[in-house]
Amino acid sequence: MSRREKIEALLAADPADQFLRYSLAMELDKEGDHERSLEQFSGLMRDEAPYVPAFFMAAQQLARLSRVAEARTALRDGIEHARASGNSHAAGEMSEFLASLGSFGE
Repeated sequence: MSRREKIEALLAADPADQFLRYSLAMELDKEGDHERSLEQFSGLMRDEAPYVPAFFMAAQQLARLSRVAEARTALRDGIEHARASGNSHAAGEMSEFLASLGSFGE
């Protein structure tokens, strides 16, 4: 059984577990299944209590896929949610990555 399959089995028992959903998104990215990975990240970003790390990882994946405008949007939203939850470290990391994207890809 692959790591992804193990995560999927755990998710079957607890489909709302944010860490498992995040783990699945990361595994899908590693496997090259970017659309499914981004769907998982998107769901985490839309949760009632958004999972802040999902914004940063989605943005990194989007940037690797040359979808820079979408990466910037994820970062801006992530920075807002990180600040709202008092996570200044995550807000800072995302701000730095956003700045590093500059006007690339526009």
